[in-house]
Amino acid sequence: MEQALNERQQAVLDWVGQGCPNEVWPDSTYKTSGQALQNRGFIKVTRRRGHWSAHLTEKGRLRLTERGIQPVEQSTRPPERPARKPAPPHPRAAPKARTNYADQLREELAANDGCLIKPIESGPHAVNWASRVNAARKSGKIPHTQELHGYRTHRGYEIKLVDIPAWRLAELTPLHVPARLTKPLQSRALRITQALITTTEAQGHKAAHGTTQGAPPPHRRRKAPPHFSITAQGESVGFLVLQEQDRSEHAPTDKELADAKKYSWMRIARFDYTPSSRLRFILRGGSPHRAGEWTDLPDRPLEEQLVEIVQEVGLRGEAAERKRLADQQAREIQHQRWEAAMQEAHAAYAHAYRVKHLGEQAAAWHQASRLTEYIAAVRHHATSLPPGQEQTEIETWLAFTDTHLQRLTESVSAPKLPTPPKPSGDDLKPFLGHWSPYGPRSY
Repeated sequence: MEQALNERQQAVLDWVGQGCPNEVWPDSTYKTSGQALQNRGFIKVTRRRGHWSAHLTEKGRLRLTERGIQPVEQSTRPPERPARKPAPPHPRAAPKARTNYADQLREELAANDGCLIKPIESGPHAVNWASRVNAARKSGKIPHTQELHGYRTHRGYEIKLVDIPAWRLAELTPLHVPARLTKPLQSRALRITQALITTTEAQGHKAAHGTTQGAPPPHRRRKAPPHFSITAQGESVGFLVLQEQDRSEHAPTDKELADAKKYSWMRIARFDYTPSSRLRFILRGGSPHRAGEWTDLPDRPLEEQLVEIVQEVGLRGEAAERKRLADQQAREIQHQRWEAAMQEAHAAYAHAYRVKHLGEQAAAWHQASRLTEYIAAVRHHATSLPPGQEQTEIETWLAFTDTHLQRLTESVSAPKLPTPPKPSGDDLKPFLGHWSPYGPRSY
């Protein structure tokens, strides 16, 4: 079910149906609701040379008729020229049907889940996919809640039909900019700033003064610190307020002409720059959504764009909060994986330690078996010797070997599963792969 129009939208729709009579709206706030009505297909807005006009669509006309309002007849077409008598078709050439590439593209996108990858070819018969995407955008057949993207990739020319984010479709209520400040500071820039700060603070954000004093020099216009900042959900957005300049052709003075003729290094400026009444707001910090700068336009002053700046601050704060939560979740997942890797490393270390001890036990058993045979052979040899120094020395050696063999035999006769000692970080490194033994981070 289509969402109902609010009171302001319905008023603007009625006004357009009456032919947009003058002296109805005291300001230009109707343009914001007009854009929302155009997005929903009720009116068609036209901007030409700074002139704003709107006309009902068939859907808007039907909406007014249902409410018992008879729309004023509107003509958006230029005067028709006298019809010319069609030329007879060539007897040999049959009329060629014109291909509607926009409809073809939409059908292909619908059949491929909104994504196409077309080969990029060269030559006189190669398809210009960028041109076809542009034609599809201008066809008026793309739903107002979606937009068409086309760009080159390593796989070819990728075409996507994606949903427009909800924040771009939201209707923004214009902000009220005070005619004068509550404090004795009379400046349009300060009045706009006051309205901006007052609105954002009402939304729970915090404002703070910056370090820039006055207007920065021309060479630091883009790099100067902000005049003030607004913090939304932990994300600080800095605002630099600049006065735009008008450029005009420079008329060289007699002195400049004389100096340029006298000195080879002398260069006369081509343009003169004078301060204008236009302002520019530059936003820095956070993830941009709508834009990073706002300036006065011929048909749309900053006062009308202020609601977009307020929304931009909130969107950057929401994006920062989502990123913070995502980073926190990623850290928790990484810590869980590290703990699991540490448990596996401890188990692998204990297993390796016991395998090593088992090898040592097997080696001791083989050594005890060889020593037993050797000692038995020496003992048999000693019985055949006459009493004397040689026999005495062999008996002393046999006493030593018996004691050593007894201890060695006892160590292998009753094997036990050893308890590994507490491992150090270096002991666990061979079993951790890319993980560090000293914390949830990887190499």
